[in-house]
Amino acid sequence: MRRQGILRVFVAGSGLTVLVCATILCTWIWTVQPVGAVVTGRVGERLTYPSPLEILSSKNAKQFYVLCNESDEVRVLDSATGTAVKAISVGHVPRGIALSPDGSRLFVTNSWDDTISVIDTGSLEVAATWKVGAEPSSVVEDRTGRYLFVANRISNDVAVLSAQTGAEIKRLAAGRGASYMAMAPDGGKVYVTHVYPNPSPHRTEPESEITVIDAQRAVVVDRIQLHGIAGVFHAAVSADGRLGVAAELHPKNLVPLAHLEHGGAFEDTLMLFGADVGNRTVEVPLDELERYAARPFDVAITPDKSHLYVTSGGSEIVTVIDVRRLLNYVQTHHAPFVQDLSASSNYVVTRIPVGRDPRGMLITDNGRKLLVANRLDDTISVIDTQTNRVGSTIRLASPSKLSVLRYGEQTFYTARYSFQGQIGCANCHIDSTFDGLEWDLEPDGFGRDIVDNRLIEDLKGTEPYKWNGGNPNLPTECGPRTEKYFWRSANYDDLTLADLVTYMLSLPLRPNRWRLPGYELSPAQERGKAIFDRAVDKFGAPIPLQNRCSYCHSGPKGTDQKSFDVGTRKLTDNSGRFDTPQLSNIALTAPYLHDGSAATLEEIWTVFNPEDKHGRTNDLTKDELNDLIEYLRTR
Repeated sequence: MRRQGILRVFVAGSGLTVLVCATILCTWIWTVQPVGAVVTGRVGERLTYPSPLEILSSKNAKQFYVLCNESDEVRVLDSATGTAVKAISVGHVPRGIALSPDGSRLFVTNSWDDTISVIDTGSLEVAATWKVGAEPSSVVEDRTGRYLFVANRISNDVAVLSAQTGAEIKRLAAGRGASYMAMAPDGGKVYVTHVYPNPSPHRTEPESEITVIDAQRAVVVDRIQLHGIAGVFHAAVSADGRLGVAAELHPKNLVPLAHLEHGGAFEDTLMLFGADVGNRTVEVPLDELERYAARPFDVAITPDKSHLYVTSGGSEIVTVIDVRRLLNYVQTHHAPFVQDLSASSNYVVTRIPVGRDPRGMLITDNGRKLLVANRLDDTISVIDTQTNRVGSTIRLASPSKLSVLRYGEQTFYTARYSFQGQIGCANCHIDSTFDGLEWDLEPDGFGRDIVDNRLIEDLKGTEPYKWNGGNPNLPTECGPRTEKYFWRSANYDDLTLADLVTYMLSLPLRPNRWRLPGYELSPAQERGKAIFDRAVDKFGAPIPLQNRCSYCHSGPKGTDQKSFDVGTRKLTDNSGRFDTPQLSNIALTAPYLHDGSAATLEEIWTVFNPEDKHGRTNDLTKDELNDLIEYLRTR
């Protein structure tokens, strides 16, 4: 049901005021009675929603644990009725949840607090809070109760803790953006995926891996290479241990992003591994012609290995796959399969519509039910696996209104606006951040102006946008340009665009892990700041004002919001003038420079600054460059 009304919307930070014909969307979801969610139309109103991300079952299957990402809590539900039992407060931005083998403890990773909440499942209280690495994103305990493994997204590693005390034992190197883990059914191995690609040579296909850990010895025993992949999310292993499946993104970032109707920008795929596929990796598509499974996230395999299920956040569906037909197909056909949009018809049974941004799943009732957490409408879809239909919907207690920020977030994460529903904003800005890739965008010409994808946190006051500074504000950046060159399909109405921009401008800056607790600087950072602010070089020669680091990278966010030629133009660039990027959380966003050609911060000044146009740096020693980098990491 849609209602129309006139609304004046002011888009913060853009200087844009729009009179729009407001569309108020009412979504009716049947539980005991219909419940409505209504757009308030009040820009800036900040309501807290549960945002269910993951679901687990208690050991006795009498309760469900629902990890609520925005409200910073675990909701406990009665599994028979779906009614709320208790809400347990945990740390900030929880992302991962796991149950101990004996079911007595629930572990929750608090990604912005760098902690783990240990919940006693008997009392349903937080019994302990343990410090861990940078941005912990998932957790699993080994079957003996000796080790707790924690994947840390920013430090790119897996922390091994004592499962009893939380004391850290050691760190294991993992892929960049280590985020999700799956324990083999026999408890022998832990499989770790990562959401950002590993470093690779400039303008080559991305490389990823599944890091395999021996759970008994707590050592890395294998790194399953995933060629051409740049975003790996949940993985699952069948009950017999013979089939592993990981949900992933396969970007087409080396060719011009032109005419989405001529091949798209991403392929949505699964990576198969294990004995059932000859202990190799086999990539299979989820997409089909004119129908896509945008942003696959979670994978669940039935206990009898007859079917597997995949959530796709952008497409708002669950894909159902017949495992026997899948294995038969890959064993009787010649790889590669990934670009064959007829392949999925050989093994996809159906695609089940669910709520907005479906994420984690849980198979229950001996495989007869599948629960799906719909993050952006605060519901849980209960699917009957015999009929492959949503039999009921559980609505979590949440605000009755749909705020402007929430509506903008829904727009950001859906793929419904693009041609055939292929992509959304969150494809390239994973979890509202970045993807670590460089793209050839069509507006600048085919093969021209290769651009590195930038972080979109704390955007207010950093305009203009694009590396060439061509878009003066976010409504221009996300409106006609995006509709014409990316979506190739439906246009946003004015209200939807205003809500999307408001959401993006609301994105906070995540905690900076390189700053000291009191925001004071270490000796190395102090030395680096002196280099950043200096007006003369080591030989006493004055550094021209416009060639000082602190001139272009001025202000609280490290940008003067102007464009300069710093000598980094490549043969593929239309101009040598580039927008001064903000320095906020610069340590997270490698590669660097406008086209991503500098693999590290050091390369900006050692490889790509031979004429000292990008700051006076050729007089610096390696130790001094290291000090400068240490300071920049604190920004």
